[in-house]
Amino acid sequence: MTELTNETPTTGELQLDERASLQRVVGLSTELQDITEVEQRQLRLEQVVLVGVWLSGSAAAAEASMAELAALAETAGSTVLDALIQRRSKPDPATYIGSGKADELRQVVVATGADTVICDGELTPAQLTALEKVVKVKVVDRTALILDIFAQHATSREGKAQVALAQMEYMMPRLRGWGESMSRQAGGRAGSNGGVGLRGPGETKIETDRRRIRERMAKIRKEIRGMKTARTVKRAARRRGGVPGLTVVGYTNAGKSSLVNAMTGAGVLVQDALFATLDPTTRRAELADGHEVVFTDTVGFVRHLPTQLVEAFRSTLEEAMEADLLVHVVDGADPFPGNQISAVRQVLSDVLAEEKLPAPPEMLVINKIDAVDGITMAALRAEYPDAQFVSARTGEGLDDLFRAITEFLQRDDVDAVLQIPFARGEVIARLHQQAHVLDTDHNAEGTRVHVRMPSALAAELSDLVV
Repeated sequence: MTELTNETPTTGELQLDERASLQRVVGLSTELQDITEVEQRQLRLEQVVLVGVWLSGSAAAAEASMAELAALAETAGSTVLDALIQRRSKPDPATYIGSGKADELRQVVVATGADTVICDGELTPAQLTALEKVVKVKVVDRTALILDIFAQHATSREGKAQVALAQMEYMMPRLRGWGESMSRQAGGRAGSNGGVGLRGPGETKIETDRRRIRERMAKIRKEIRGMKTARTVKRAARRRGGVPGLTVVGYTNAGKSSLVNAMTGAGVLVQDALFATLDPTTRRAELADGHEVVFTDTVGFVRHLPTQLVEAFRSTLEEAMEADLLVHVVDGADPFPGNQISAVRQVLSDVLAEEKLPAPPEMLVINKIDAVDGITMAALRAEYPDAQFVSARTGEGLDDLFRAITEFLQRDDVDAVLQIPFARGEVIARLHQQAHVLDTDHNAEGTRVHVRMPSALAAELSDLVV
């Protein structure tokens, strides 16, 4: 008999193909042309030069920060031509990098033929304008770059709405325009500003667009509140099923989706890019003792998370706050894994403090150990003795991770004997799903079951305990 193979592509593979088909076309950027409309330009990043301000820390940390910015730029679809770092005690209030470095940056832009400068920080509207005047090409800051990546990768209705809201919040103070249409409209007495027939509506074009954006933001916020209700209902249904929830969190590109796929066999999108996953994805898995758990793959965190994106992270943060266990994935091959851990914990602690909620238990998982040399591995084990060390790519350490998760979920289990009447047969099925049945004996009154079960379930079935 011929064996049939299932070659149906997974959801993740389909999403990856879709992304690969949406490539930017080089040479079609028109941002530098004089226009008469408000600046609401989509980022068309092509040939870029990076610039950063080194405020503190070691030179290696500053270079790692620029390497991350380069990875962000490439994820957005650009080609990095050069990078500059300026050592300063604080960013220049006028041009972010100072007038001398701005002139040097202009020379690099001319020499390389770059059409965009990306700054490793969030610039004020005045700094953006001043720096653009010097370098004479488009200037984009780190926040706008991350927002652009989010806009490209969001797939769900909720994800797109949250990113649109974040972009509008970022855009509001940065609306700019050129030409006559942006000037203040005439108004007042008939003799002023040209008199009869030349008076305007009393509202500039920029003010009109700001008002429209505010109205659009209010509408999106209302839509997102409705989506939150749907998320809450789904989580409540999972809770009623008694299946433990494990939320996978971590720095962007730490290998969270690869780990979820390795542990569940799910077809979650995996891509070697920053912010490949934006929409939380939930998958079931079976532990060694036969019990089910739910893994939720979430969007990756990043250092200096833009304030506009906190709301876009809301669905991820809600999953994290209500998890039975946070599986905190760290890229072991990163030169500064401690910085990744600190960035993730900082964002989570800020939100938990805002919501006045206790922090869920955390299990640290060092991923990508297949790409770590022996000396670094020994240092990681010494620094994080309680962590699990795995490779989602090769499968090394996954059995130990499953075992650790099983032990954690069983830490509060109760050993009990239940006498279940024939009329309560549904309890038997529930015990097989949510508990560990050690022995079963049928008698005249029903079924006598020796079981090890979660304390919450034991409290619920206390009337059956003998």
